[in-house]
Amino acid sequence: MEIRHLQREDLPRALEIYARARALMRESGNPDQWGDDRPKIEKTIDDIQNKTGYALVDEEGEIVAVFAFLTGEDPTYRVIEGRWQNDAPYGTLHRVASSGKRKGVLKEILAFCEAQTGNVRVDTHRDNKIMQHLLEKSGYEYCGIIHIADGSPRLAYQKTLKKN
Repeated sequence: MEIRHLQREDLPRALEIYARARALMRESGNPDQWGDDRPKIEKTIDDIQNKTGYALVDEEGEIVAVFAFLTGEDPTYRVIEGRWQNDAPYGTLHRVASSGKRKGVLKEILAFCEAQTGNVRVDTHRDNKIMQHLLEKSGYEYCGIIHIADGSPRLAYQKTLKKN
């Protein structure tokens, strides 16, 4: 498996994977995190243009997962009800979705992100029990609650591999 930047021609596949993720969230008791239309197509296009969108590609060249990874300060993480592990530079993982064709994709995505910065933050919806379990299993520590742009609360996690 390899991780590469999303390209414009990957957009239909990325949107297909996000649609599958929304359906899975609804089925697992998490209908509100992405609703019926998130992430917005414009956000995915921005991820492609800004080189923050990534694809996890299998040995046959098929995209099996998509995500966004940004380095630098994330404005939604400035205020937390709780406490971050540190104030060192970090990367942020957003918009993770899998095609469901491969197991263990989050583990590969997290390893990629951790290799980029060694200090990774991620948030998820209170009802996204699957993501919470996988993050904790991967050594991420619950740090508190942040609020995204629309004011909705999200559970915030962090993992620090190296001291900056």
